[in-house]
Amino acid sequence: MKPIPNPINKSAPLLAFGAHPDDIEFGCGGVIAQETSAGRKVHFVICSRGEAGSFGTPKQRVAESKKAAAILGATIEFVELDGDAHLEIRASHAIKLAGIIRRVKPGIIFAPSLVGNQHPDHWKLGKIIRDAARLARFGGLKELRRLSPHAIGQLFYYAVTPEAEPRDISPILLDVSAPEILTAWTAAMKAHASQVRARNYIELQLTRERLLGVRAGVGHAIALFPNEPIVFKNLSTTDRHR
Repeated sequence: MKPIPNPINKSAPLLAFGAHPDDIEFGCGGVIAQETSAGRKVHFVICSRGEAGSFGTPKQRVAESKKAAAILGATIEFVELDGDAHLEIRASHAIKLAGIIRRVKPGIIFAPSLVGNQHPDHWKLGKIIRDAARLARFGGLKELRRLSPHAIGQLFYYAVTPEAEPRDISPILLDVSAPEILTAWTAAMKAHASQVRARNYIELQLTRERLLGVRAGVGHAIALFPNEPIVFKNLSTTDRHR
């Protein structure tokens, strides 16, 4: 199948996938707040309701997720795959998520990293989304003919935990130091009350990003890991080495 070309639209939506109701907020919520505050539309797709978790009911976790998305200025939907802790890598899942990509038409996609040392739903979903982003481009896929093909600009992986950070991909660092960004991000994490009561996840994430900020010479930074090399038109568009 021949891919359909699609120009990168810098104002196109950002589409973020999470295996569980809190993954996006903890893993890259600061970047989401930054993008929505700059006027970009952001849409969350959550692929379970956290039904296998040790804390909080599925109903509670869905409500928390909706509240957090609203705080960050994002829209949200939930899709049924195999259920929490039962996710399998299937072509049917990739095609289903490719349909969402075609419907939303994002310029950028966020997905959990592919590192194995984390919740298995995370890396499995990352692989499914990587396949879905490619399948969304192919016009001959019969299951999706009702929707026009779409090619994204870039797929970025986020790491929910330090262990999930890829060691073989150089990250890009996003400066999320602005007080209003940190405030919105922290509030979105606090919205997941059932989870933050179990462990101090907020402190964990803010400490991680503070350390990355020190590395980058800013207050707080979030690392994203590109699936493909980042291409610049010229050297003047790159930031200074810190």
